Amino acid sequence: MGYCYHTIQTAQLHHNNKRRHHKKNNNTTTMSSIQQFLLGLLLSSLTATTTVSSFHLPSTASFQIRTRHHANPKSSSPRSTTSLKMGLGEMEVLEYDVAIIGGGPAGCTCALYTSRADLKTIILDKNPATGALAITSHIANYPGVDRTMSGTELLDQMREQAIQYGTRYEKAQVFMIDVKEEETGDSTYTKCVYTPDFTIKARSLVLATGAMGRVGKPFPGEKELLGSGVSYCATCDGAFYRDSEVAVYGASTEAIEEAMFLTKFASTVHWVVPTDIEKELQGGMDVEKNKIMDHDEAMQLMSCPNVKLWTKTKLVEVIGDFNGVTGVRVNHRGSDDDEVIPVEGAFIYGNGGGSKPITDFCQSKVELDEAGGVIVDESMMTSVSGVYAVGDIRNTDYKQVVVAASDGCIAAMAVEKFLNNRKMVKVDWIHR
Repeated sequence: MGYCYHTIQTAQLHHNNKRRHHKKNNNTTTMSSIQQFLLGLLLSSLTATTTVSSFHLPSTASFQIRTRHHANPKSSSPRSTTSLKMGLGEMEVLEYDVAIIGGGPAGCTCALYTSRADLKTIILDKNPATGALAITSHIANYPGVDRTMSGTELLDQMREQAIQYGTRYEKAQVFMIDVKEEETGDSTYTKCVYTPDFTIKARSLVLATGAMGRVGKPFPGEKELLGSGVSYCATCDGAFYRDSEVAVYGASTEAIEEAMFLTKFASTVHWVVPTDIEKELQGGMDVEKNKIMDHDEAMQLMSCPNVKLWTKTKLVEVIGDFNGVTGVRVNHRGSDDDEVIPVEGAFIYGNGGGSKPITDFCQSKVELDEAGGVIVDESMMTSVSGVYAVGDIRNTDYKQVVVAASDGCIAAMAVEKFLNNRKMVKVDWIHR
């Protein structure tokens, strides 16, 4: 469950790594490097001939902003939505009191409490099917839950409960955040969360992405070509590979969904899986072991005309040169010789997650411990005021659903205290 290095590095490459703050001038705002890049991504997805690599905007480029107010029955104030009119369409900038990155038990619990406190809350969840709870077959140690309930069922209930109290839930890939006023240029909404589809401006930010990141060594060539053809986010980078051949490595639901997205752009998607996936889909002995793969989605992917399945095949190396990825070296089970698949993009998802805290998108904006966990105080606040971290992203030894939910509750109460400048925590005793 990695995050989009390619998107970040491409934006930095084409805009000389310069941050441009928004400056108001007659209702016109100067376009930041991130917004310039996202406009380029939009253009590349609309035409086969336009790519971000050849797309440039002068620093004086501008766009019009328009703010709409939407009634929120669960909130005492309307939700503001700012649209960035950029010629070909509009990119929304949504304003919230609380932005939560991650839709697991920690994130959903936090959202439940902040929404009940009449704080406008949004959850941004990359993939609800790939978290630690979602791939757990049965939950037997969560208080009050029937022991036959699956992790997915419990998570669905948590998410729905938060939504019922006013939380907005969006499936979105976060590739970058800003956490200070000097970065966002806004004294009220001091946090910004960037996705390929919209930007969230928030008064507070909660990091709840968990610890399912890969912990093994990267494949040869993977690290060297990261951002130059190697990616962990098809949603972010798919438009770069229109009419090109790409490889997707992994047998998880995440890998399948990312490969399915790439079929809209790539001429051929080479789906490389180390397991005997055909046997699994036919009801072989490995089916019960593979809790991380959605079999229906796998069948749908295999039915796509531009997908080529490489079953029982291991990724050996990512090959490339100064221009980027040129191929992947693979080895089919039982073969003495490797084979090179010519591709321009390599999307690597491994075989299902690890235990590394997922903090790639943070870009060192908050302090981490030696093991990569986000450092927090007793209120779950990180090293940055107004930014909190909950659940397994803290790299706690107690990786349990009930602990993650507890973290979310603590952070939510701390957020309410922080945003309302309270001296004491307001306890949520009243049941509404």
